[in-house]
Amino acid sequence: MNSELVVGLVSISDRASGGVYRDEGIPSLKEWLGKVIRSPAWRDETRLIPDEQAVIEATLKELVDANGCQLVLTTGGTGPAARDVTPEATLAVADKLMPGFGEQMRQISLRFVPTAILSRQVAVIRKSCLIINLPGQPKSIRETLQGLPDVPGIFAAVPYCIDLIGGPYIETDETLVKAFRPKSALRPKP
Repeated sequence: MNSELVVGLVSISDRASGGVYRDEGIPSLKEWLGKVIRSPAWRDETRLIPDEQAVIEATLKELVDANGCQLVLTTGGTGPAARDVTPEATLAVADKLMPGFGEQMRQISLRFVPTAILSRQVAVIRKSCLIINLPGQPKSIRETLQGLPDVPGIFAAVPYCIDLIGGPYIETDETLVKAFRPKSALRPKP
């Protein structure tokens, strides 16, 4: 088992990948993960790609199959517009569905905007990797990952999920996100 965590960060946007505007998804994810993950050592593989289902599928396969990512976070392309195909691409490369992640992200986002019900984020397992479609806006990304005072964010479940699929043991900054594990899965702190 690899002790280094490899995280794929994929921003899916026709306009950002075309240079029309600067991508904010990947920098936001890097900053947030840098604050939250305490161990193990981790590195990222980043991709900025257009809303093209074949490109998204190929990118997810490459990150998991060739680059060894144990976690892939995508941002963008989850709405109802014709060009929003991130969920379809993610489902096409999936071995298992993880519906609770999408349900929780929508629950958090509904606290802020009624249009959160239009979001189609999904999460799946491919081989030994958890792939999660996140919202597109940096504020929404942070809220869904970290949670709110009265609603847990989705990242609290990510470390244990990674344990269960054979990835490295992830420890978090508990002042930001307390990773949930059953007592039988806890390891002594170094």
